[in-house]
Amino acid sequence: MWKEIDKLLKEKNITQYELSKRMNITSGTISDLKLGRIKKPSFELACKIADALEISLDELRGEQK
Repeated sequence: MWKEIDKLLKEKNITQYELSKRMNITSGTISDLKLGRIKKPSFELACKIADALEISLDELRGEQK
């Protein structure tokens, strides 16, 4: 999931810190996602990420064929 988040952050020119502020979570949670400490984020966390990036959950998941 992090690859997709990272791609979107670059496309939208958003820093990890900005993302954490938009989500109203600690930057440590973003770091945990990046480092793979959170392998399967909760539905609530996934929704916060999608909302902060202004995308759908399907877009966040990327192409799952």
